[in-house]
Amino acid sequence: MDTKSLRDSATNAIRFWEPRRLLYNAALAAIVLLYFAIGYPASKAALSADLALGVFLLAVVANVAYCAAYIVDIFAQFSGYREIWIKFRWTVFSVGTLFAAVITRFIAMAMFSANPK
Repeated sequence: MDTKSLRDSATNAIRFWEPRRLLYNAALAAIVLLYFAIGYPASKAALSADLALGVFLLAVVANVAYCAAYIVDIFAQFSGYREIWIKFRWTVFSVGTLFAAVITRFIAMAMFSANPK
């Protein structure tokens, strides 16, 4: 029986998730920049220190949410479905990134709306 240690599972999870964090952040940043460009020049008027701090806070929250994948990944690696999980965990990355992208879209639309409410 091939048993993995917590250290092996954590190392495997880091090797998988951390390179993809760059893609995740790039996708979310692209959405924010796209909605900034769509709303330009009105979006330029929204630029402020408070907006920058808000965007920073949202980026931190998005990355904390990304870390939730580690809990699922390490748990799945300890299960009897480890081999299947390793083969298909990219789907969790894809669905999670799409979910975060939808949330980011709505927030970016609100931040750079031409008609602030």
